This record gives sequence, structure tokens and C-alpha cells, in this order.
Amino acid sequence: MNKFIKRIFGIDKIEAEKAKAEEAAKVAKEIEEQAVIKAAEAKLYAEAVAMTPKERATLNKEPWVAVLNTHVNQDNIRNGFFELDWNEYFVLQLKAEGYRGKTDEEIVDQWFSELCRNVGAEEGVNMDRRGSGFIDVTSIGNGRAEVS
Repeated sequence: MNKFIKRIFGIDKIEAEKAKAEEAAKVAKEIEEQAVIKAAEAKLYAEAVAMTPKERATLNKEPWVAVLNTHVNQDNIRNGFFELDWNEYFVLQLKAEGYRGKTDEEIVDQWFSELCRNVGAEEGVNMDRRGSGFIDVTSIGNGRAEVS
């Protein structure tokens, strides 16, 4: 009897339409949730792409060092300096390898000086009498230094 009354008054069609609308709303909500997830993923990807290599390494807690610029003295080609940049994890790695200093710049200076000596020695340069000056490190702030 209940079905008969629903059919007579069209309630069965209204209930069927309601069920379809609820299903459509459920599908729409799932699509919206997927769109929000995709938008968040796109934002993270865009942020990662916009990061510098140093920022990426620091975010991943990885040591990072780079030569930002090389300057040559035009009056004396044997002299010049390198501008270095590094992150805190590079300094921690150097400390773990035994480098010591009062500042991060001193620690990186020790590493860079040793690196230069090793390169020179591999090329057969007498590092005691090279006649090309000395290595000087000047902090330029923000974890960066000029090495000349």
C-alpha cells in the first residue's frame, strides 16, 4: 500500500531524483577533494622548482657548498679570489671530519685551503715556494665568504 501511495502522488519519482542528486553530490565532493589535493601538489612542486640548490639541500638536511663567483686581479693575474657559499650542514660535515675554528668561515677556510694545497700538490706545484701570495678569507655575511 505504501508503494502504491508513493506512486500515485509521485513521491517515488521524487525519492529517485533525490537519490540521484545525493549520488551526484557525493561524486562532486570526491572530485573537489581530488582537485584540492592536485592544487596542493602543484603548489609544492612550484615551490620546489623555485628553490635554489642551497635551499633544497638545506631543506633535505644535506651538506652543500658552491663557488658563487671567481674574481681575477687584472693587475696581477696570479691573484684573485673565490666567493663561496655553503649551508650549515656543510659546516657540520667539516666539523665531523675534524676541521675546527671559532667561526663557520674559519672552518670553511681550513677546508678550502687544504683543497687548494691538494690540487696544487697533485699538479706538482711546490706549495712551499709558489710565489703567488697567500689565501685570505673575508666573511661577507649570511654564511658566505670571499677567499683570495
